[in-house]
Amino acid sequence: QVQLVESGGGLVQPGGSLRLSCAASGFSLDNYAIGWFRQAPGKEREVVSCITRSGGSTYYANSVKGRFPISRDSAKNTVYLQMTSLKPEDTAVYYCARGYSGPCTLDKKDYNYWGQGTQVTVSS
Repeated sequence: QVQLVESGGGLVQPGGSLRLSCAASGFSLDNYAIGWFRQAPGKEREVVSCITRSGGSTYYANSVKGRFPISRDSAKNTVYLQMTSLKPEDTAVYYCARGYSGPCTLDKKDYNYWGQGTQVTVSS
């Protein structure tokens, strides 16, 4: 059974950091791309970052480039999103999702399994 479980969200002050984890089970990260998405209240779900099945290529939305490095640990079958220099506009529910295949895509329609999401709130 394919499952993705996010953790690590919370309340943080502007400029702070959080590390989100996406623990995968029922499949190997070596076979599928994993994407991070976020959805703020009243807004569309948008892609934040993606890592290919090999881990050799990554993608970042312009809004997070240089602040949210993505990484993966094959031994733990887990993908991480290290969020730094957080801003109030980063407030959203963050989801990880499994792609249909190995390459990264930016369209949420290309992801067929989703986690339940973890809330990130950036506020003073």
